[in-house]
Amino acid sequence: MSDLILHNYFRSSTSVRVRAALNLKGLDYDYVPLSLLKGEQASADHLALNPSGLVPTLVTPQGALPQSMAILEWLDEVHPEPPLLPGDPWGRARVRSLAHIIALDIHPVNNLRILKHIEAEFGADADAKAAWFRKWAGAGMQALEARLAAEPETGEFCHGDIVGMADLCLYAQVLNNARFDVDMTGCPTILRIHENCMSLPALERAAPANQPDAI
Repeated sequence: MSDLILHNYFRSSTSVRVRAALNLKGLDYDYVPLSLLKGEQASADHLALNPSGLVPTLVTPQGALPQSMAILEWLDEVHPEPPLLPGDPWGRARVRSLAHIIALDIHPVNNLRILKHIEAEFGADADAKAAWFRKWAGAGMQALEARLAAEPETGEFCHGDIVGMADLCLYAQVLNNARFDVDMTGCPTILRIHENCMSLPALERAAPANQPDAI
């Protein structure tokens, strides 16, 4: 049994971020699948670990740690190689700022519980939920593309030529966008970086289709 236990869902983009980071850092972990469609994240056992009833939750020797971005930060501090953040203050701030476009602007309004709520509360059908997803994902992707295309720090990846925290968020979000047919034709820089991410075995292994609970 590993010292790290990841409670997650194969298709969750936040779970993809964490799996990718664990793989990049060469860390072994036990995989505990939770079906969001069946509501397993709201079980008493999981709520004892994460009262928010969300995924992912990483159980560490120090305790349970929810929230994917906090998990990425913790992993980078405890297992610093390879780093997910640059060594300089500006670089770290820039990478976090790019990552937060996805983690804070796009994801919170598009996750499964929001889509379920607009269905239950407002009668949104599958087409309406997909349109909702595309609106907010598209707006965030356009903002991210504008920055990546214009800022000189962008390289093969979001910041230079080494994969980092922002790339993990980008990689997971683009995979999720494909499920909802988000138009990415106006985002060539994002697509180029995503292709570079897909070429890395650590990230490819983190993809939803490669998880034991994939359906």
